[in-house]
Amino acid sequence: MAKVKKWIESQAKKPEGEYDEAKREFEMAMGKPFIHMKVEIPEGFEEHRAQFLSLEDNQDFLNEVKDLIKKRLTYEKHGIKP
Repeated sequence: MAKVKKWIESQAKKPEGEYDEAKREFEMAMGKPFIHMKVEIPEGFEEHRAQFLSLEDNQDFLNEVKDLIKKRLTYEKHGIKP
């Protein structure tokens, strides 16, 4: 809670252009850290556009990505190159 209070106190009125950055900082202070990534469809897979776009809401796919992140962070923690 101290993080949230500190964040709120440090905020002055910001232009609209900085709103998204301030919102992200607030969300990070309130909960678990997160990342957003832009992933383009791989070259040669353009005919699978609908399937590719459906991955964004596919819970199995999101779980696979979370598992990949866990493995990557574990490897890095132990100094192993994946």
